[in-house]
Amino acid sequence: MRFNRPHRPFRRKPTTTGQHRRRPQSHQEQPSAGPFTSSRRRLLIMSATIVSAVLVGVLALRNASGPDDQGAAGSRADCRPTALLEPPCGAWFGAFVPHERDDLPEKVRAYEKRVGRELDIVYTYHDMSLPQGTRREGQLLTPEERRVGEDHLLLLSWESKWWGGTKEQQPTWQQIASGELDRTVIDVQAERVKDYGKKVFLSFDLEMDTRTPANGTPAEYVKAYRHIHDRFRALGVDNVVWTWITTGYLDHADEMKRMYPGDAYVDWIGYNQYNYYRCHNTGWRTFAQTQHSVHDWIREHISDDKPLMLSEFGTAADPSRPQRQAEWYAQVPGVLKGLDGVKAALQWNYRDPGPHCNLALANDAAWDSLRKAVADPYVNQPLT
Repeated sequence: MRFNRPHRPFRRKPTTTGQHRRRPQSHQEQPSAGPFTSSRRRLLIMSATIVSAVLVGVLALRNASGPDDQGAAGSRADCRPTALLEPPCGAWFGAFVPHERDDLPEKVRAYEKRVGRELDIVYTYHDMSLPQGTRREGQLLTPEERRVGEDHLLLLSWESKWWGGTKEQQPTWQQIASGELDRTVIDVQAERVKDYGKKVFLSFDLEMDTRTPANGTPAEYVKAYRHIHDRFRALGVDNVVWTWITTGYLDHADEMKRMYPGDAYVDWIGYNQYNYYRCHNTGWRTFAQTQHSVHDWIREHISDDKPLMLSEFGTAADPSRPQRQAEWYAQVPGVLKGLDGVKAALQWNYRDPGPHCNLALANDAAWDSLRKAVADPYVNQPLT
């Protein structure tokens, strides 16, 4: 792939969050019945039989009217996405699928065939090189992305980098905030997104907490983010769902708080947490352990009501236990249901730099496990 990804910092002290289950009560031996309880027992048995018959009839009527996939959450009509692309009854499932620019549709279809369902969200990355000319990295909404967007939601990650460019070509947050790039980059991209028409998720400088001080200060990031947001609005671009994506590493808690642009500028909040295992020399962490502490921190310190997105999630494999990656993915739907406000989860099916850092699905067992996990009704929501 021809794009650069910011290095994810090593988390020295991963936080674990245990789920304590109520211990079941032991079954006590019941006293034997006396001679005067047999009639009452017969009445109880008859009553139970009648109640069972009524329940069977009710279930038959419900099944005759069609499956209720959402249960108490409501009908399928009630589960249509909101104006900000939030699924009310569950969560989207998406992925980053490795690709070259011109084979994105084919690579997405191949991934979908392997995982046994269509993706809701397809995740792509772009830099801030000039969006005109033959170079594709700086062009939001390429023809291939538009094709994929016909039946998928798109999450576009837009980075203040010029991949492969000179030091002088690298944009800074100060330049962006001052309007220096409006005419050559910002306005051109705004018009491209406006022309697309359909709503897209747009993230500016994901994992911004790893980019300071190289790109500028936290205050300069906030100014740059707000400037892009306001510039798009001034140009009449109303089809962007503004998505702020951080690493979620709590070692960066202060930076994350200082770099949040504010509720008026953010529609969704995303974070990227993994089980890196030997990649970062950490112990094995379950899916729940990678998510709960960050989720709770964001809810307490950033926003208690914005929809949340697991914008990248995944796990390394364990060569000594080939089934371990499959076991990890089997936890996903159950944990998602307990994460308040998490409305999307995107699997990262690629590698990070370094030894032992391949985070892609490693074997058929892992694929089978993910296939079963994402077949759960909770992550199968209507796109329209």
